[in-house]
Amino acid sequence: MNPSSSSPIDAPPTTTDALRGVSRDKAGTPAPLAELSRIDAGLPPGCETVGLPVVWDPWTAGGPSARQLAADYDLVTIDHADLGDAVAAGCLVPVDELVGAAALERWRAGAIGPAFAAYEHEGRAWAVPYVVTAQMSAVRADLTATGPLPATWDDVGASTLPLTMCLGGEHALLTLVALCLSEGERVGEGDEFVSAEAGVCALERLAALVARSDPRLWHRGPRTVLEALTQGDGPVYCPLIPGRATATRGGRHPLTFGPPPASRGVFAGTGLAASRRRAHDPLIREALRDHLVRLLAEPVQSGLFPVTGAQPAARAAWADARTGRRWGGFYRATLDTVETAWTRPNHPGYPAFQHTASELLRTALTERHAPRRVIHDLNWLYRKRRCI
Repeated sequence: MNPSSSSPIDAPPTTTDALRGVSRDKAGTPAPLAELSRIDAGLPPGCETVGLPVVWDPWTAGGPSARQLAADYDLVTIDHADLGDAVAAGCLVPVDELVGAAALERWRAGAIGPAFAAYEHEGRAWAVPYVVTAQMSAVRADLTATGPLPATWDDVGASTLPLTMCLGGEHALLTLVALCLSEGERVGEGDEFVSAEAGVCALERLAALVARSDPRLWHRGPRTVLEALTQGDGPVYCPLIPGRATATRGGRHPLTFGPPPASRGVFAGTGLAASRRRAHDPLIREALRDHLVRLLAEPVQSGLFPVTGAQPAARAAWADARTGRRWGGFYRATLDTVETAWTRPNHPGYPAFQHTASELLRTALTERHAPRRVIHDLNWLYRKRRCI
């Protein structure tokens, strides 16, 4: 396998015994796909529910782009913010070409919050939602009896809970976004990503919280931060982090999740897209459709997803009482948070901006750069990427 292969997207089919899929190594992502493949492998001939099975390869987040992966794989998990780049590269098949408008509308109507709309670009759906989450607050469950979690950012500043921020990867920028949203800022809707006034205020608040954070953790990613919260010998609270249902049951100290301060965070998760590399083959095309349709089927969304610890796209699954009990009340407690989450732009160039802007913010927080200059540079980066 060579993810950077230069083989043409419309190369002729080389096999019809299996599709090839790649699942990004994010929390919860591989589990339902692996379980569906296991079920497929155990079915006797003639009982298959899909035309062709999928052989899944894991891929660590931050690796090759969707365009590179689509040259080697038939099904690709993708971040919704990466859609613009992938569509511009011409490497994906629009979902409506595979399943039709009626199925799309039914899925869209049953999806939680922006889970389906996040994978639309220029009026078309390019992926189906797979794992769904959003920024939430997380705290050790055994500490919730001592009082309510901070409800505003002023409350966070006044709280005595040992805390850490989560600013690894793209999360430095996304945390700044959430702080701006809490003040009513309309982020990413004009030539500037954030206004100077809102951006400076948010960055000053963020700097104060980083000063209180565990210096070993605040620049790390969600998985590392959540694991640290469960250990009992460090911070016990993070006000903004992508929620993970499995953290309510694992670790030395299970966690409880709730709304972020000021009740709005950023939507997260991954989608599943069909690549164009073999989609001209009718057998391959039918198999791609089979897998997308099955993934969003009600028994898979409400049954298989929660059982495997993954977070489904169907709103009904988040509202299900049995699912809620299985995962410590996670789904009911965070349903409104996901419903109202802000969705990142997905125009071409945005992923590169998100990466560079997050590095800019981490450096600024470490070296204590002047907030106004940092926000000026961030907006300059945004304008530059919008012109690509």
